[in-house]
Amino acid sequence: MTTLSSSFREQAERLQPELVAMRRELHQFPELSNEEYETTKRLRSWLTEAGIHLLDLGLPTGVLAEVKGAHPGPTIMLRADIDALPVTEDTGLPYASTIPGRMHACGHDFHTASMIGAAKLLQANAGELHGTVRILFQPAEEQAVGARAVIEAGALEGVSAVFGMHNKPELPVGTVGIRTGPLMASVDRFEINVTGRGGHAGIPEAAVDPIVVSSAIVTALQTLISRNISPHHSAVVSICRLEAGSSWNVIPDRGVLEGTVRTFQPEARGSIPGHMKRVVENVAAGYGAEAQLNWTSMLPAVNNDPKMAEIMNTAAAAQGLNVVEAVPTMGGEDFALYQERLPGCFIWMGTGGTEQWHHPRFTLNEEAISISAALFAEAAVCALKLLG
Repeated sequence: MTTLSSSFREQAERLQPELVAMRRELHQFPELSNEEYETTKRLRSWLTEAGIHLLDLGLPTGVLAEVKGAHPGPTIMLRADIDALPVTEDTGLPYASTIPGRMHACGHDFHTASMIGAAKLLQANAGELHGTVRILFQPAEEQAVGARAVIEAGALEGVSAVFGMHNKPELPVGTVGIRTGPLMASVDRFEINVTGRGGHAGIPEAAVDPIVVSSAIVTALQTLISRNISPHHSAVVSICRLEAGSSWNVIPDRGVLEGTVRTFQPEARGSIPGHMKRVVENVAAGYGAEAQLNWTSMLPAVNNDPKMAEIMNTAAAAQGLNVVEAVPTMGGEDFALYQERLPGCFIWMGTGGTEQWHHPRFTLNEEAISISAALFAEAAVCALKLLG
């Protein structure tokens, strides 16, 4: 007798050419965060043609679909992201981006096509579902604002759990990375404004050089983690912009530094701003300058619930996939905002690519699309059974 698991695999394989065509169309016409208007139209059209019910998300971009099972039960959510990056593609693919300076360099077109596949599989098997599956195609992940907008729009109302993924180029097709606990880091942004006293480059004693002060702050912040954060915790401070001056022979009045802090542990995240403020202000004062730290909290860490991770492990095993322990990354993901409200699991999906995310020559193996579609349909069925 054919099981639903084997049926998902077989159905997904039959869908593969259609899903590949969808992915390539999205790839040719990438749109940036909160500008995904044509992408939204395409998704609505494809889902409607498949007989999948659309909900009113109430946002300019993004799509929320729903598959209702024939039997009562909980509601769970599958999530994909749909935005592209301001990157000029250099892959030479026949379906490369047609829009200069824009590219699906993070594989969100792959995520989207995979979740369309999962939606189609679930719709075709709705008679066997005990509950409801919402499929979210989220805008603006790259700017870390899309999930918050979706939450404020009420898309999580009545949802019991959420599942998502990111492609992983270094994992081969057929392999998934799953882990309990932190998988992706929290994301915070800082800006440091240094105020000195400008003057002539040949008379530095009459000035307070903000470039020297800024450089000293950069050096001092390199010890912030090693001497203020527990060695049992993980954290990164990266200063990615240092700007000061406009002439070769003029000491400027001001300098500005900008960067990011990444952590896995809430305790570390909570303590770093205070440590950084102390270092920044005191280093500047030691040079007779002033410095102000402006801190912007953006995203918590992606933190997988043990039960939801077990569901993904069960689904992957049912689909005959190779499961490995997911290696955490200091990259961030606004999927974490859903996990602040719901138990959820975010996984790595092996795509056997040649370059890392955000690279102009980023590619992936499209054979992973049907595999991903079947896996998330399977995960939805498992979740509805467990939570029902």
